[in-house]
Amino acid sequence: MVLMPEPGEGRPAIVSASARALKHPEAWHHVGSHTRAAAAPQFFSARRPVTDMEASMSYDLIIRNGTIVDGSGSPGRRGDVAVSQGRIAAVGTVRDSAKAVVDADGQVVAPGFVDPHTHYDAQITWDPLLSSSAEHGITTVVMGNCGVGIAPCKPADRELLADDLVTVEGIDKDVLMSGIQWEWETFPQYIDAAEKRGSALNRAFLAPLAPFRTYVVGREANERAATPEETQTIAGLLHEAMQAGAFGFTTTFNRQHIGHGGKPLAARLASREELAAYGGVLKKVNRGVIEFALTKRYAELADDETETLEFMLEASGRPVTWLSLNNLVEKPGAIEAILDRIEPLIRRGAMPQILTRPILFDMNLRRPFMFSEM
Repeated sequence: MVLMPEPGEGRPAIVSASARALKHPEAWHHVGSHTRAAAAPQFFSARRPVTDMEASMSYDLIIRNGTIVDGSGSPGRRGDVAVSQGRIAAVGTVRDSAKAVVDADGQVVAPGFVDPHTHYDAQITWDPLLSSSAEHGITTVVMGNCGVGIAPCKPADRELLADDLVTVEGIDKDVLMSGIQWEWETFPQYIDAAEKRGSALNRAFLAPLAPFRTYVVGREANERAATPEETQTIAGLLHEAMQAGAFGFTTTFNRQHIGHGGKPLAARLASREELAAYGGVLKKVNRGVIEFALTKRYAELADDETETLEFMLEASGRPVTWLSLNNLVEKPGAIEAILDRIEPLIRRGAMPQILTRPILFDMNLRRPFMFSEM
């Protein structure tokens, strides 16, 4: 959860999703958790013997006197929030005691925001606060989106994957090459390395398809589809990632996603046979989600894109979340019409990500994304 000043109070003060840092301030760098899909993080799990005084206390933490905004749409209300064993145990007027009490007078108490679409894959190796998400009340970030990432990675391919992030996400290459701590080769090792480093936020990992294809196919991954044997190997690696705690996998169909060497991002070259095999991994484990960049035009969903949604739903038997529906002033009502048209697919789990902010372009000849539409 987060505490933030009521309007006019100044800069937000962030309280982590885990309350244990309030018990043990020295543990701030371990407040966040690598969030594994198989099991929720268990807070307050390592405990010393409880004293008689502590035994009489009902909760581990009580946040008192804040304005509670619970995300349901209800008006904010003054009250208390009690936490026990890492979970919210009571909301309202809490009369019991706790081992730790925070006076939130003048503050808004709200659930921590979950950002389902980030590209912190590299940044987590040098920035435990995950700036600037932590500064905006976000307590959980989902990484590995759009098929681009840095694991798995053979030592010889590190620069290739860095170039993918440069071209797709506009991250400076010098920053990447000097900042990334290459402490892994496989995806499970990447997750383990992140867990050892710790973080102020909870992190959920999606397995990005481009590095998986590069790991198996090599430098030709952004030139051709995988062979049946290579596809089987990639599917096996995805299964290992899911077993290690990945939340699913990601890819892209977006022509603007250009990888190293000015060629299509490796994820874009995956054939339908490949995608069926990778979706089959999620179907087999009966867990996970697929995220992908889909649409070619703003405020549009073409027939072939609708068919891709149907294909991915059928291949995986799992929910898919896709980019994106973008409002355009010159097309009033277009988004509503699309949502009405694909309502049966949404009911099956094809959840769109909808962009509500203004669209800004940073275009130059080093990042000529606009020309990819020609």
